[in-house]
Amino acid sequence: MSPERRVLQKLVEACSVTESRGTLGILDMSSPAISAHPVRSVVKRMPMYATFKQMGHYPDFWWWKLRGEPRRIPHIVKQRAVLEYAQAFGLRTLVETGTYYGEMIAAVRHRFRRIYSIELDPGLATLACERFRRHRRVTILNGDSHVIVPQLAKERHEACLWWLDAGYCGWVGEMGNPDRLATEFGAILGAGKNHVILMDDADGVVGLAELMAAIQANYSGHDVEVTRNIIRVTPQKPKN
Repeated sequence: MSPERRVLQKLVEACSVTESRGTLGILDMSSPAISAHPVRSVVKRMPMYATFKQMGHYPDFWWWKLRGEPRRIPHIVKQRAVLEYAQAFGLRTLVETGTYYGEMIAAVRHRFRRIYSIELDPGLATLACERFRRHRRVTILNGDSHVIVPQLAKERHEACLWWLDAGYCGWVGEMGNPDRLATEFGAILGAGKNHVILMDDADGVVGLAELMAAIQANYSGHDVEVTRNIIRVTPQKPKN
């Protein structure tokens, strides 16, 4: 492991997320959180739930605007960020960690030539596979992003847009690997492909300032900033 990689890993290992998406429905029914809401769990298992959930994006967006645009951003703002950076850097491949109900895929799938989405929960991965079975450009990968992201970073020969989920650790009874973010950032930034990284839930990352400083110090040629609660790591554009 290079000295730069060790520095980044030490910083990111300390990162944790203070927010989560809340209770998931596609879990073992023995879970206390699920058994307390059996009807909700059944509804979330239905194929139509993903579409129903997506219909709430615009009301959520306008409610966010009416409240003065608080720190927690609605999904539409995240979608726009992904599309904006894909356009700005000419990226045609999207890699996403945390498929959830496939809302990001559904919103941006026509913009990308290839989409890879990694989901830890087998139930959610199965639902996503069914939802996007007719879309050949979409590949759902069930597994741990800690393992799959480095594989994809090594295999992809083109620059990609990486939409990383900072907040899934602890889902489905898993505490997650504390090295996950370090491994993912290191694999992507070390690939030398001018990848772009966007990661949501920036306000939940402990040691965020140190993480940003480490990226700038150890991966030259990259800019890093936080805007609208999204960490944005981009290759520096040539100066005129």
